[in-house]
Amino acid sequence: MTSKQRAYLRGLANNIDSIFQIGKLGISENLIQQLSDALNARELIKISVLETAPDNVKILALEISEKTNSILIQTVGNKITLFKQKNKNSKYELPQK
Repeated sequence: MTSKQRAYLRGLANNIDSIFQIGKLGISENLIQQLSDALNARELIKISVLETAPDNVKILALEISEKTNSILIQTVGNKITLFKQKNKNSKYELPQK
């Protein structure tokens, strides 16, 4: 993914709310499944990480993106933004490379 495409998705992510929270229990298989389902439905999601989470935001973001086969767009403060484009009928038209 190019920096231009990443910047485009960051701009779109400004207008969406977090749909998941990660707390003291951290990342579970159930959470990964729910995140995968949400990524398949929405393509672009935001996650909030609470202060009680077992790891810092960047470590959690990398682990989630790896387990869900998604692209980590950004981490800002306690927010994680992930993207996973559908093969067909994508909502997002990314700028060309």
